[in-house]
Amino acid sequence: MWSYHPDLLATPVPRYTSFPTAAEFGPDIGPEDQARALQGAEGDVSLYIHIPFCEKICWYCGCNTGAANRRQRLASYLDALHSEIALVGGLLPENTRIRRIAFGGGSPNAIAPTDFVRLFDALTIYLPLDAPTISIELDPRTLTPEWAPVIRAIGATHASLGVQTFAPRLQEAIGRVQPLCMIDRSTRLLREAGITSLNFDLMYGLPGQTDRDLRETLDLAARFGADRIALFGYAHVPHLIPRQKQIDARALPDGYERFRLAALGHGQLVNEGYVPVGFDHFALPGDPLAQAATSGRLRRNFQGFTDDLAPVLIGLGASAISSFPDLLVQNEKNSGRYRMLLSQGRLPGTLGKARSPDDRMRGAIIEALLCQSRARVSDSYLREAWDRLAPYVEAGLCMAGAGELEIVPRGLPYARSIAAAFDPYRQHSPRRFSSAV
Repeated sequence: MWSYHPDLLATPVPRYTSFPTAAEFGPDIGPEDQARALQGAEGDVSLYIHIPFCEKICWYCGCNTGAANRRQRLASYLDALHSEIALVGGLLPENTRIRRIAFGGGSPNAIAPTDFVRLFDALTIYLPLDAPTISIELDPRTLTPEWAPVIRAIGATHASLGVQTFAPRLQEAIGRVQPLCMIDRSTRLLREAGITSLNFDLMYGLPGQTDRDLRETLDLAARFGADRIALFGYAHVPHLIPRQKQIDARALPDGYERFRLAALGHGQLVNEGYVPVGFDHFALPGDPLAQAATSGRLRRNFQGFTDDLAPVLIGLGASAISSFPDLLVQNEKNSGRYRMLLSQGRLPGTLGKARSPDDRMRGAIIEALLCQSRARVSDSYLREAWDRLAPYVEAGLCMAGAGELEIVPRGLPYARSIAAAFDPYRQHSPRRFSSAV
């Protein structure tokens, strides 16, 4: 179904979970901008709460996380997070409604269940919750039975497990060993706790990964009844993520093998009955994400593809990013400095980017291409992007005409690269991003 054009995949591109991307964030955005944006919010609002700790650090992971082995540091971080919740709650207008809450990390279950309950209680006290949909990322290696009543009590319906691969030797190769029985136990626990939409994070492009490895992993994910599957390509960037130096780069597949594994995975999941959501996400037909994809309501934010239509996403915690129509603002990344700012009663936003009308227009084009594979594009934007778009049009991967650009089915693996044609920041950014496939 897909044809391989290595020259069209040669340039690393952003995942475009925002536009402009975090590579364009600068220190000219700070707490005052963050406060003004919070005070100007209205209507439906979503929350993301970042817990930057894990019991065990995986070698492949590029998340902002650290080992949860220093209890005092973890306790002081939670104190700061409670303070941020109170500050944000005091700034939000009365007409705002928190309709979604996502807990991520790191691993939210790196903290004690009692601490998590206290954290959720703080959200209830200080923020205008309005029957929110609640999701939580979890590490199956540390998901104990004590978490079941907590998940049930807060009313969580969505959960995501970091599975990555079921092949034992690949688990050893990436520093994440979790036997099959562990995933089985976690899946049962979550279903019994009321989770109705369960996601498995999986990866292709791992060192020494074979077709059989990927097929068996996808087959097991389907047998476990995963409602959603995110199949990501492993990005090996040890110059940016030093812990990845523990992974044997000599065993990594080349570009063609990565492409072939991605195609294999896509085909197998579609044959299993999953609806493709963008390039690397899949959902069963009854899941809200699949329904959003088929009805044209799919969106993209810092959690990836989503059915969340809220115009404002507030990030809480170190490194968390908030998205407002005209502003992106990121909290202090270093957890120590994050704690210090909150101890002084200050909002922790230290980086960001104001969104110009041009940014918002380009962002809408990029989001539409990634979510719906087509976008309305004015003649002026199309002319400006044409030199970068032309190779993809000539290869038959996308079509332009009548004020619209459409990515054809065989062009799906090239969606991020095609979307990048409308990103003027990519022309001068020195940042290296992940491979397009």
